[in-house]
Amino acid sequence: MGVTADTLSSISVAALVTAMVTDDSQNSEYVLVVGLGVTGLSVVRFLHKQQKNIVVVDSRNKPPGLQELENEFPDVSIYLGKFDEALFMGAQQIIVSPGVSLKEPVIDHAMNQGVDVVGDIELFAQMISAPVIAVTGSNGKSTVISLLGEMAQTAGINAVVGGNIGIPALDLINSNADLYILELSSFQLESLHSLKPVAAAVLNVSPDHMDRYDSYEEYIEAKQHIYNACKVAVINRDDERVEAMQAGHNFVSGFTLKQPAHGDYGLRIFEGKTWLCKGGKKLISADEIKMPGTHNLANALAALALGEAASISMHDMLTALKKFTGLKHRTQWVAEKNHVTWVNDSKGTNVGATLAAITGIKAINKIMLIAGGIAKDADFSPLKDAVCENVRAVVLMGKDAPQIEQVLQACVPVFYAKDMQEAVQIAADLSHPGDTVLLSPACASFDMFNSYEHRGDVFIKSIEDLQ
Repeated sequence: MGVTADTLSSISVAALVTAMVTDDSQNSEYVLVVGLGVTGLSVVRFLHKQQKNIVVVDSRNKPPGLQELENEFPDVSIYLGKFDEALFMGAQQIIVSPGVSLKEPVIDHAMNQGVDVVGDIELFAQMISAPVIAVTGSNGKSTVISLLGEMAQTAGINAVVGGNIGIPALDLINSNADLYILELSSFQLESLHSLKPVAAAVLNVSPDHMDRYDSYEEYIEAKQHIYNACKVAVINRDDERVEAMQAGHNFVSGFTLKQPAHGDYGLRIFEGKTWLCKGGKKLISADEIKMPGTHNLANALAALALGEAASISMHDMLTALKKFTGLKHRTQWVAEKNHVTWVNDSKGTNVGATLAAITGIKAINKIMLIAGGIAKDADFSPLKDAVCENVRAVVLMGKDAPQIEQVLQACVPVFYAKDMQEAVQIAADLSHPGDTVLLSPACASFDMFNSYEHRGDVFIKSIEDLQ
């Protein structure tokens, strides 16, 4: 029954449900996919292969992926706009995309009435047999899973990487895969029950998505779900909130930027040089790692701990680590102009990421920080001390820039820019030789850009255009 967005306005939802129930030509049961976009499309593809009767709903009138859905699956019913309870209560199962909260009244009511409500990762977990490495955290997870993918490939392991980054998990399902390496967001973890990772990690936690959660504790609890039923829990010893999550786990591997205990990964100094170590054993000099910043040493240590738990050889992991240069838009070196270094950290979309970038980058002189965007109800006060100590001036742009100014104006000069081009020009004019200009917004990008990638690309182009 192909009810499209164009025709649905003249057909009541109640009539649609009745038609589906009484139509003898098809199975009356249907699965409801809530939220389109990349994940929603992957869910529809998966369900279509399972020969399920599918209905898609999205509260947006023109959601991303709508044209692709109509082209690929003209038989799938689509309902756009305000959610109608009849569709939710009539569903055999509801698959919720990560961007849609389980607290939506119609979803919450359906759950309370016994309707099965899950996400794409739960569907994935029920289907696969190969081992899974699962990684979450407020920051660093994309870097860690990408590095793990390189480590596995170097070791000759047929590993596939995706989830919250890159390819959606359901599109990764492959009978030939030896290993799945998944980045998981707190949203994806909320409805996850069946995943049993061979190794799992919460890399760190800092306040994020406070527009979605009622409290910081609720956000942390969602992250902690990744450790449910995991074989080895990889724990950040430097994060008190994460270390508390190890309770009840028999097999724990830790990482730290301090000297590691026996069996843990960490840093030690030998003859004046910093080494990544396991216990007291030297593995690789920090000088051999191309990724900039101390936070990336933590990411490397986490990847080594996770890879070991998944039986990737140490030799191959270290070989891959020496070659890995990091991710685009994540403390990415862009250029040096007039003795000023330019660094793109557009993926720094929360306070914790920006704090890590400011403290991790070793500028010869000072940092010129470009920040701002959509705050997501963030508290910017944790930035104050690091900015006062390391930053020469801050250039702000975007919707919630005044919230950042309120926190930082007492310790550094604050300037406003109407767009990225002006922000880059102001930073260039104010910077001194030896400074580093850092784009690390501590905010989401959607007020001015299509994505954090788009924001980073505009930053790079603006640097290229400098005279």
